[in-house]
Amino acid sequence: MKIAVIGATGFVGTAIVNELIKRGHSVTGIARNISKLPVIDNLYAAAADINNEEELVAVLKGHDTVISSYNAGWTNPNLYNDFLEGSKHIQSAVKKAGVAHYFVVGGAGSLHTADGGQFVDSPQFPAEWKPGALAARDYLNVIREEKELNWTFLSPALEMHHGTSGVRKGTYRTGTDTPVFDENNRSVISVEDMAIAIADEVEQKKHIQQRYTVAY
Repeated sequence: MKIAVIGATGFVGTAIVNELIKRGHSVTGIARNISKLPVIDNLYAAAADINNEEELVAVLKGHDTVISSYNAGWTNPNLYNDFLEGSKHIQSAVKKAGVAHYFVVGGAGSLHTADGGQFVDSPQFPAEWKPGALAARDYLNVIREEKELNWTFLSPALEMHHGTSGVRKGTYRTGTDTPVFDENNRSVISVEDMAIAIADEVEQKKHIQQRYTVAY
């Protein structure tokens, strides 16, 4: 398959690119600074401003799937607005480019708590993650209204964005709107195994027009 990865140099994007290349896919890595992308077979670098839809459409045309691991920057004071607006531009560009499948790596904050609320609204949710989590939650509500595009939205395990990496078990379990917990009552996955789950979904398309989550 020919797959475009937006945010290809980020923590999550790098793992996704590595997994897709391992599987023999042709990958276009899209990033603000493409000099950070490795020079390897089947990886093609493309610089594009996600807020410039015409530029992005030109890059995305001809791909089978677009995976967005776009992050507006955790230290960005305008993170909420930038993420929401940027995500809407990406969604629009994917449609205009005629790409069949759009995969979004979202946040875990919108997953449901036992009492029916959402983790991002709970008092124990880390303040430093809140703007990004709120933006991802609100974008999930936006994309749920999208009827024309075959989209998939992934909420990672609760303990993925805290830098869980270096472990590649090759296993994971899936859920829908509530976190998947292990025997120690933790919702955790490494970025490498989340990349496996993403590659599996892109190949198998089991969650079209759905949000799902993955963890051990």
